[in-house]
Amino acid sequence: MPFYRFGDNDIIYNRIKAHPKCNFIVHNKKIHYNNNTNVDGNISAVNLKHVPTGNLSLHEINIDRPTSDLIYPFLTKEGSLTSFRTISTSAFNSDFLYGDTITGSYPMSASISIDHYSNTITDSLENGHLRPTLNALRNTIEHYSTLSKKFSSTAYYTSKTTLISIPSIYYGSSIKKGSVKLKFYITGTLAGELQDFGKNGELVQVSGSATDLGTTYGSGSTAGVVLYNEGFIILTGSWDLDPSHEEDYVSTTSENPQWIHFATTGSSTFNPSHSAFDLSFEGTTYIPVATMMAHAPKGFLNYSNNPTYIKKDVGLIYATSSEGYIEREREIKNTVSASFSEDPTGSFEKQTWISKIGIFDEHKNLIAYAKLANPVKKTENRDFTFKLKLDF
Repeated sequence: MPFYRFGDNDIIYNRIKAHPKCNFIVHNKKIHYNNNTNVDGNISAVNLKHVPTGNLSLHEINIDRPTSDLIYPFLTKEGSLTSFRTISTSAFNSDFLYGDTITGSYPMSASISIDHYSNTITDSLENGHLRPTLNALRNTIEHYSTLSKKFSSTAYYTSKTTLISIPSIYYGSSIKKGSVKLKFYITGTLAGELQDFGKNGELVQVSGSATDLGTTYGSGSTAGVVLYNEGFIILTGSWDLDPSHEEDYVSTTSENPQWIHFATTGSSTFNPSHSAFDLSFEGTTYIPVATMMAHAPKGFLNYSNNPTYIKKDVGLIYATSSEGYIEREREIKNTVSASFSEDPTGSFEKQTWISKIGIFDEHKNLIAYAKLANPVKKTENRDFTFKLKLDF
């Protein structure tokens, strides 16, 4: 089997910029991701991936395994003092002896999280512990003020606010600007929609009953902002989307639907079952790609180790005697077709069919191979270049 080394210009490294779409629907205490249903397993008593509805399984471990026989991470306490991140230093020192096995749990999952803050904070600097995430994001939020003055508002820290956190596994490097849409449904009817059509982080209401919503597209109220690189959505819109409708959104006290009630999942004591929330956006991910040019030059690659390459001969293959050794040359099978029915073969010509191309490392270990959909006929006077692409 011949080997060919890639030349300096035969391997090209680049990357693909992709924008995967994500959609979350929040309704009746549940979060649904990309309209995926909860699939039951054939073996496990719970769902196939052992994660709640609307969650992604981070490692795709324990697929359809019994609950009593799940794979889990473990390590032994030893002199290196290695431990899991979820175990505190004090617990590591006091709860485990050297030689003890420390275990974790799988599967791990991720989904969006929603935090609703009331307006009981009068001074966010003195009482910032009531909104730890928002206060931790304060410098980041103000950093976006170059895009819009809305990021300089203090309402995020002192007024009723909803914070939606999106894990990076859903969007990759960042959320694509101009792709964020939030829709508020009441009994199946669209009550309001927000878009960041200005690509500056402002979530502007483009439909609904906002009191200052104009007749021109995009002249409505700004109900919140988007942190594209960090994956956060902050909502402060407190106008009534439907004054005739009341529901228990964040407590047992009925209120009119407002943007600060968006993505309410309810609880055991209240459930906004007549409202549904739709969040959609596109992420930005970069996929490294290696493009490799594999050459099949003229005059080469015209011999095959396939047994059918040699014409079948049941006669004597070799003979030995005291006078010498005679070996009969095996004849290569003629596979050249002719247009005559009496003689189906034409003039002999070496030809093979290339069906697979293997990629080897410097130690000649096969690390990948490409399989052609249809084998390509290779003759002595033909040369080919096969373009291979490998995504990492």
